[in-house]
Amino acid sequence: MKYHELNTTANKDRKRVGRGISAGGGKTAGRGTKGQKSRTGKKLRPGFMGGQRAIMQAVPKLKGFKSARAKAEVVYLDHLNDMSSSVDNFYLAENHYITSPYVKVKVILRGNLTKKVVLKTQAASKSAIEAIQKAGGEFIETPVPQRKKAVENQAK
Repeated sequence: MKYHELNTTANKDRKRVGRGISAGGGKTAGRGTKGQKSRTGKKLRPGFMGGQRAIMQAVPKLKGFKSARAKAEVVYLDHLNDMSSSVDNFYLAENHYITSPYVKVKVILRGNLTKKVVLKTQAASKSAIEAIQKAGGEFIETPVPQRKKAVENQAK
């Protein structure tokens, strides 16, 4: 029989550690010396820090959910009576009805509209659209205006 003709088992049994110096595992079987982690039996749970308060208990928890989507700013229908015949984001921002012309705007029904208005915003309630059309105006849904890039501003 030659060496390469030997039949060996592919699945060798795992090494039984801690069975004396002569077993090849050494006297501590690769567990270091003494201490909680060198003992047999129950192991430590994940995140255990020796009795000190664990990091996941020390860090404050947040409740609820914060959406990354910005909410639409609301303009009421009765405000449109004080405005010009054509209203868009820039006009609303200029007259301090919204914080910036680059935000989403929704018009909601409140009060009566007595004036013919062409409204160019991102959204309006169904009842507000009906009231605008009843007064002789129209609602045109437009996307949120985009800011000009810094490179374009510097070129001008």
